[in-house]
Amino acid sequence: MAQLDTLDLIVLAILLAGTVAYFTKGTYWGIPKDPYASSYSLANGAKAGKTRNILEKMGESEKNCVVFYGSQTGTAEDYASRLSKEGSQRFGLKTMVADLEDYDYENLDTFPEDKLAMFVLATYGEGEPTDNAVDFYEFVTGQDVSFSNGGGADEKPLQNLKFVAFGLGNNTYEHYNSMVRRVNDALVRLGASRIGKAGEGDDGAGTMEEDFLAWKEPMWAELSEKLGLEEREAVYEPVFSITERDDMDADADEVYLGEPNKHHLEGAQKGPYNSHNPYIAPIVESREIFTVKDRNCLHMEIDVKGSNLTYTTGDHIAVWPTNAGKEVDRFINILGLAEKRHKVISVKGLDSTAKVPFPTPTTYDAAVRYHMEICGAVSRQFVSSLAPFAPNENSKAEMTRLGNDKDYFSGKVSSQYLNIAQVLERVDSSPWTNVPFSIIIEGIHKIQPRYYSISSSSLVQKDKISITAVVEEIRIPGSDNIVKGVTTNYLLALKQKQHGDPNPDPHGLTYSITGPRNKYDGIHVPVHVRHSNFKLPSDPSKPIIMVGPGSGVAPFRGFIQERAAQAHAGENVGQTILFYGCRRASEDYLYKEEWEHYKQMLGDRFTLITAFSRDGPKKVYVQQRLQENAALVNQLLEKEKANFYVCGDAANMARAVNDVLGKIISEHRGLSPEKGEEIVKAMRSSNQYQEDVWS
Repeated sequence: MAQLDTLDLIVLAILLAGTVAYFTKGTYWGIPKDPYASSYSLANGAKAGKTRNILEKMGESEKNCVVFYGSQTGTAEDYASRLSKEGSQRFGLKTMVADLEDYDYENLDTFPEDKLAMFVLATYGEGEPTDNAVDFYEFVTGQDVSFSNGGGADEKPLQNLKFVAFGLGNNTYEHYNSMVRRVNDALVRLGASRIGKAGEGDDGAGTMEEDFLAWKEPMWAELSEKLGLEEREAVYEPVFSITERDDMDADADEVYLGEPNKHHLEGAQKGPYNSHNPYIAPIVESREIFTVKDRNCLHMEIDVKGSNLTYTTGDHIAVWPTNAGKEVDRFINILGLAEKRHKVISVKGLDSTAKVPFPTPTTYDAAVRYHMEICGAVSRQFVSSLAPFAPNENSKAEMTRLGNDKDYFSGKVSSQYLNIAQVLERVDSSPWTNVPFSIIIEGIHKIQPRYYSISSSSLVQKDKISITAVVEEIRIPGSDNIVKGVTTNYLLALKQKQHGDPNPDPHGLTYSITGPRNKYDGIHVPVHVRHSNFKLPSDPSKPIIMVGPGSGVAPFRGFIQERAAQAHAGENVGQTILFYGCRRASEDYLYKEEWEHYKQMLGDRFTLITAFSRDGPKKVYVQQRLQENAALVNQLLEKEKANFYVCGDAANMARAVNDVLGKIISEHRGLSPEKGEEIVKAMRSSNQYQEDVWS
């Protein structure tokens, strides 16, 4: 046999190493990865986890129930987590929570009949799926849906699938809870069996939480009967382990102090920028556009040059907020964490499917300040879950009563708009040191970006994005509590800093405006862009009618800015009519000088119709001005097929405008009121009528 030379030995060693690597999948030398190391690319194809096969994932982790969520603001995700925890602790189900965008759905036809799927689905905007549910929704509601075994809808391919469904909606929108309704109908059409009613929560009526609680009890009862589940006494079982790291200092390079992912931690932010990965953008201009001292409205210009962030007129910009120092201190103090707020902690899921909502290692302070929605609404269920950890029997009894008594909770908590730290303070002001930090992470969902209609034109200023935002400060009647907008006050602090205030404290609030490790210094803010369907017609000669009182005028500033530029370039621009309203012309008339400038550029192609609700003996609103100009509005809609846009308050203004428009059409076309309403609905369906509204 020939002797092996050095090259042969090297080749054999490489082959051996490759064989071991293949069969062990790197087990022996694999290094645990930071799950936030590449989160910047999650929305661009690189999904979290090892597999996009949900059945494979359930098999690996020995789960028999998956709770899917489609969430825009975090509420649906929170409800999904609560259902998962309750299913595990009360009924012994082996549950997991799943983000709809992390999995594929072609193999749902092989879903085992001894397993269960739950769907918690928010409806976004005008009946649209949330960003993370788009692919799932389009797949399951598609006309030519095809599954792994080739079965189409007629063959009822989902006969083995048992499911539960709850929807989150707002009755001020026309397509109330359309996501859960359409998905439910699609699943049933494909042969799936729903257990219990398809629940619907109504944020518009302010009853979302109570709707959820009222739905889930009969659902659990029917589920127990159908699946043979036995209820047991629920005992808290942590989802996460919290390890205090005495071996690490908060200043260590590997400790996250509020950075959203590893690239930001290492000081080299990297695109693409999206809902997983913000761009730290400079604010190049900020100013007040109200002329009264007791109310604030901000105009800001955010520079995105060089980031590859792009927008189209009508899109939204997301601002990633930071919690106010006053509320961070309140939260830290009531939990007895003041002395160790800067202690380094590692947070890990005790289950392979548990997803830690922020990068670690971090500190208590950083987690609370940058990652947790500590000023959000409090649920009765969360209050009830904290009762066993109360400092004494009296406070335990009070927390139990708040958790069990709907009316008592409403009077003491929800009607006062208290956050969780305020609730604990009022029940017992001594520190609640027995509360595990794990239950806090589980019960308070991740702080969400706030979205603002972009108030500039991408044609005019592609590298600068304008924001128009009223700073929120709501006084609760009969209460000493004042609700202050988390993000708008943060932006106000940035504006004050930019204008020379060394220690800004808007409305008594302070913010860490220089960000983690001073990475936001120089007046920067974390942002990303979300694309919208709220768009100008592609043909600039088409007339448009816009209704936008208050800060609802924001996108229309962009629309008119764009049309003025098109007219200046010699394009044929159609009639551009804006109905704008505010309280007083002398106080909160937004962009008054700009409208005059655009009038000079557009001439008789631009008409501004104003409604000042408190300048005369009677209150006048935009919907009344719309009625007064009924003939013009109808003629533009009927004869010239004008586009009709509404932006602002959904509950009152937008609904009133919808009703007035139906009345205008019926009266001026000699039709019944019902027919007028039908035409308005048809306009919505064809995108001739578009809304960008909020509750």
